[in-house]
Amino acid sequence: MALLDNNKDVLPLSSIAELLTAKVRTLKMYEDKGLFPQKKELKKLYSINDVQIISFVHYLASVKKINANGIKYIIEMLENNMDEKNKADFLSLIEQKLEKISGKEIIDVESM
Repeated sequence: MALLDNNKDVLPLSSIAELLTAKVRTLKMYEDKGLFPQKKELKKLYSINDVQIISFVHYLASVKKINANGIKYIIEMLENNMDEKNKADFLSLIEQKLEKISGKEIIDVESM
């Protein structure tokens, strides 16, 4: 029995913003543009696995300066052309790269 279910939706956007040292309104903007995993519930909660995608979206937008259409295309490519193992490996690699970037550096990029 696993102790954690990484697919269970438990995190609100405010907690994710704190984890990523991002502004809630910035993440809300990405959410409104349809860049996050779709949720059907009125109160939107996200899973640990969703946080990987959300952090990737935040990185693409704030550091790489890719617009919403470009990010949608990249996410679509991930979803449609990678099996779960390759997708997980890719997102783990991205997560390792993101760990090298401090929250302060991302905030500085956001304010430009």
